[in-house]
Order: sequence, then structure tokens, then C-alpha cells
Amino acid sequence: MSKRLQVLLEEPELREIQRAARLNRVTVAEWVRQALRAARKRQPAKDAARKLDVIRNAYQYRFPAPPIEQMLQEIERGYLSDGPPELRRENRDKSS
Repeated sequence: MSKRLQVLLEEPELREIQRAARLNRVTVAEWVRQALRAARKRQPAKDAARKLDVIRNAYQYRFPAPPIEQMLQEIERGYLSDGPPELRRENRDKSS
């Protein structure tokens, strides 16, 4: 079942929305629905407290990991190796 939502806007803001809707070839109502859907998708799926609980829980475990210097050296060696072309140093330097 559809429900009506009333929103009060200042004239300049309404004109901007009308212009945006016209550029997208949709009604103002459809433009607003799309904007609200996009805003909802940007919202985090879980609340921050739940995310922190998961991180705290994971932190109690110990996983083997080398010192950061060793990890960085291994990553650099991977870039310099004959790995995928997009990861090779000469291609990274060209794109900079």
C-alpha cells in the first residue's frame, strides 16, 4: 500500500529539484523517490554498536602475522614480480 509524504521546501530548492527531475526526464515525485532510495542505500546496514562488538570479539583472537616491515617488503616484491599487468610497477608509474 502506498502512503503519501508531504515535504515543505523553499522555492529555490524546489526549482532545483524540478530542474533535476526535468534533466532526468522523470516527474518530481519519481526523482524524490529515487533520491530517498539512494540515501537509504548509503546508510550503514548495521548500527555502530553492533560493528564495535564484532571488532572487539575478533580482537580477542591471535593470528600469525609478520612484522609490518616484512609485510610491506612482500607487497612490494609482488608489485615488482611478473604478476598481473595492472599491478606491475611500470604500469602504476604511468598512471600517476
